[in-house]
Amino acid sequence: MNATGHISVPESSIRYDGWRIVVVCFLLATFGWGLGFYGQSVYVAELHRLRGWPTSLISSGTTLFYLSGAVLVAFVAEAIKAYGPRNCLIAGTLAMAAAGVMIGQVREPWQLYLANVLLAFGWAGTSLGIITNTLGLWFDRKRGMAISLALNGASFGGIAGVPLLVAGIGHFGFSGAMTIAAGVMVVLMVPVILIFVGRPPVPAHAAAAGGLDALSPRQIRVGALRDIGFLSVSIAFALVLFAQVGFIVHLIAFLDSVIGRERAAMAVALLTAMAVVGRVLFSFVIDRMNQRLASALSFASQAVALAILINVRSEVALIAACALFGFSVGNLITLPALIVQREFDPRSFGVLISLITAINQITYSFGPGVVGLLRDVSGGYALPFYVCIGLELTAAALIMVRGARTFQSG
Repeated sequence: MNATGHISVPESSIRYDGWRIVVVCFLLATFGWGLGFYGQSVYVAELHRLRGWPTSLISSGTTLFYLSGAVLVAFVAEAIKAYGPRNCLIAGTLAMAAAGVMIGQVREPWQLYLANVLLAFGWAGTSLGIITNTLGLWFDRKRGMAISLALNGASFGGIAGVPLLVAGIGHFGFSGAMTIAAGVMVVLMVPVILIFVGRPPVPAHAAAAGGLDALSPRQIRVGALRDIGFLSVSIAFALVLFAQVGFIVHLIAFLDSVIGRERAAMAVALLTAMAVVGRVLFSFVIDRMNQRLASALSFASQAVALAILINVRSEVALIAACALFGFSVGNLITLPALIVQREFDPRSFGVLISLITAINQITYSFGPGVVGLLRDVSGGYALPFYVCIGLELTAAALIMVRGARTFQSG
């Protein structure tokens, strides 16, 4: 693989090497979200059952995971520039696999916290920040489509990952299932990354950015944090993801006592399947839509789903509410990148995506812990879920504030 080969074939061609990178990122997202994101709901429920630890204690480990990952993901763009995408992806794969094994072995709370810190390194190297930055090296005109297709792996990680983990725990125990999952990740991902991830091309806009007017990553961050349009996007999505992550991490624990563990796992799988459906359907029209309005409608639909979950006890209605909630889950990790691509200078894309991902993750890292704390204090999930509804509706209003265009990257 070389830069010349990439440039000679247009992005729209099926022979373009960038589409291989999309497949790699799809597989990476499958494991990254399966073990790092959706897997947390399994860890909370299983460790509570095995160790009898309070939900808030286990959830605080999840919060530590997201908070540590947020610090790391802010510098993903610089890491890729310094070490190359191949090395960063392999490092993320190995860190996540090692953390998975550790989580299966924990006997004391401090071990869970240590495992979650290591898992944060794996998350930084397998999740949204590194995937969007990596694909940004190969794609310009087709970047939105490439990101959308690759991030379907995130949803597939929930569709396949949660039921497989639950089934594996039933057959091999928690420790055995986590070790097997980690082994499969390493055996599959490391060779695939080594074979297919080579040197990226040099897009025209990246070459243009090499002039004297190009800003440093620090200058781009400072400018973005003074821009109303950027702040409205990052804060709105941070609030929604706070609610979304807090809800999803506790979803199995919430549904377990209502419809049972197996049906709860099925509900999570349906939620993530609907995330794929929603992302695929949106991909046909999102370039022609008002992406901020689409975001606001997505936030509102999740608020409606939460209201149903709180107030209805019919099994069919609960599962349908999970499907409604899931319809927008996939788009909420895709839309920020599409809005940034549309509204900001393409030369700032990598740095801004890393920044917005870090801001969102710092905020939503507290979601599982706060939801768990409110659950322990109130004795149920009604109060924390009503708080999540309030955050969703606040974000729906905030995302529509575009502001004046004050930030330029070069």
